[in-house]
Amino acid sequence: DLRDPAAGIDQRVDVALQGPKSRDVLFRLAASDADRAQLKALPWGGVTRLTLGGFDLIVARTGYTGERIAFELFVHPEQAPTLMQALRDNGATPCGLASRDSTRIEAGLPLYGHELGGAHDFTPGDAGFASYVKLWKPFFIGKRAYVARELSRDSVVTRFRLDSKGVRPPQPGDPLLDKRGRVVGFVTSCSIDSDGYQLGQAYLKDDSAGEGTPLAIYSGAARITAGKAIADLRPGDKATLPDVLTVLSHFPKKKAAN
Repeated sequence: DLRDPAAGIDQRVDVALQGPKSRDVLFRLAASDADRAQLKALPWGGVTRLTLGGFDLIVARTGYTGERIAFELFVHPEQAPTLMQALRDNGATPCGLASRDSTRIEAGLPLYGHELGGAHDFTPGDAGFASYVKLWKPFFIGKRAYVARELSRDSVVTRFRLDSKGVRPPQPGDPLLDKRGRVVGFVTSCSIDSDGYQLGQAYLKDDSAGEGTPLAIYSGAARITAGKAIADLRPGDKATLPDVLTVLSHFPKKKAAN
């Protein structure tokens, strides 16, 4: 519930300002020299409290788009619309979660329900973040089950990109095949990257998850009917062909941070 800020309840909503020009947008807001200096010196992952454009903000240099110059602005809910307008007036372009999803996929970042948790109960190890779980700790809830899963796990999430543009977009669950036609994994997320190619993440067998591995995919497989058996095909019949893709490294090369 929204409450009167004067009552001592510090309510905040998050406005994400992402991209290499995001700091420039913030610098265009009126601010004291001290606040400007603090903003400029804020390291990746740092959090501070500033007054920018007359707004009392908690500013975090964080985000879920893969950008190193990126911010999350925590402002009182009643000021959020005015802050959004101020950001737009100073060069920001509003966008929705689809934009966030495409950039986090391109950056190799997991999303709950896709690369974490969900129907497959993916763990951080499945998602490619095994080092984030500190197994040297004597105890944490779920440790025994997590270790058992790690000992038996033979697959991991990594990125892929289709080799051609203009192909059917892959959907979560679509199968990926090796050169012998063996199903070696399935799509967890996919979107269009900044170069116009279908780029996604997939849960792949370890022996097929290496960077540069060529694979094939039946995009939209859930919508493909069985049809005829291959031996029953006749001239004029149509058969669905797989598209070719290449496995990428889990994370793209890091961009230089300013």
